[in-house]
Amino acid sequence: MVEGFSWSDEVFRVLREGEVKQVAYVPDAGHQKLIQLFIDKNDIKHVPLTSEQEGVALLGGAWLGGERGALLMQSSGVGNVINMLSVPYECRFPLLMIVTMRGEWAEFNPWQIPMGQAVETTLKAMGVIVLRAREERLIGETVHSASKLAFEGGRMVAVLISQRALGKKNWNK
Repeated sequence: MVEGFSWSDEVFRVLREGEVKQVAYVPDAGHQKLIQLFIDKNDIKHVPLTSEQEGVALLGGAWLGGERGALLMQSSGVGNVINMLSVPYECRFPLLMIVTMRGEWAEFNPWQIPMGQAVETTLKAMGVIVLRAREERLIGETVHSASKLAFEGGRMVAVLISQRALGKKNWNK
């Protein structure tokens, strides 16, 4: 973690400047500060979901209504969206996903490892362009590049934010 730097603030700025108008999410500790920024600023619609696949449908509707959106999720939630990715794939609408990774560096929870290890391969198999942000200082820049690919290129794009960039999770906190 870089002292005095907040990747959440940077991603919030990038999405705002990229004219994102809706953000869908399942509450997640990795995205907690970013989600709180959307709630506090309240100029981008923030929609909590019960399951990640709802976000794919919601953002498809947003695109049809003329608005850009982003889906925030943890790597374990990627397994929930796989079938729904056939919709933006066949309908050719952009989808920007920002994924906080688990099951990687310093993981303590063995239940997170299988999906964490399968995320990149699984997304690519579904036609998603995958960009990795392995360092905290590169997260905002990576999200910016991903939003260009998604919204200007009409593609499904996922930014995988490395567990190392986020810092080690700890149940005792």
